[in-house]
Amino acid sequence: MKTHIFRGLKATMLVGALAVASVLIWSGMQRTESTLEIRSSQQGISMPDGFYVWHHLDANGIRFKSITPDNNSLLIKFDSSAQSEAAKAVLYKTLPHGYVIAQQEEDDSASTWLTRVLNENIRIG
Repeated sequence: MKTHIFRGLKATMLVGALAVASVLIWSGMQRTESTLEIRSSQQGISMPDGFYVWHHLDANGIRFKSITPDNNSLLIKFDSSAQSEAAKAVLYKTLPHGYVIAQQEEDDSASTWLTRVLNENIRIG
């Protein structure tokens, strides 16, 4: 009798753990955060001020999460790739020539992590 209850409890815990893992993976894959990097294409050109960038994005109704200086570049985080693309278009119009505005790859997404794990399992197995 006890082993029957123990098996049922084990099965319930396994199903619950799989459900939680599925929800975590799904929510991680739903993240659409996007980052633009602004850097100078030539030596001697200083980075634009974050306030200057903020002003032009705000004036065009583009919302962002943060603007962060990083070495010799500015990183601008957005909630979506659509916001990032709109910002890229605005910044190409407003910034003087000599800047590169590039989409930064997000390496910490759940889909990238899941791909790495699956590839590791294929190589091991």
